[in-house]
Amino acid sequence: MQSESKISLVARLKIAEGHLKKVREMVENDSYCIDTLHQSQAVEAALREIDSLILKNHLNTCVVDAIKKGRSNEVIEEVMAVFKRNQK
Repeated sequence: MQSESKISLVARLKIAEGHLKKVREMVENDSYCIDTLHQSQAVEAALREIDSLILKNHLNTCVVDAIKKGRSNEVIEEVMAVFKRNQK
């Protein structure tokens, strides 16, 4: 993974981790359910952004390299499998 991408990704992971910790604390403290749901949704949004960054990096590095080496079908199937798994 490219250095700049890794730094951004680690920062976003820390944000998601902080949101998740807050959800746990809210559950332990019997916080208002709607507030807890909002915080949980913040975790989901952070994870979606993390997934997007990982995918972008993968496409720009691993997939490009594989296509140059004539393995385009393999990497296309790999990426499609991730999307299919996510749709379940």
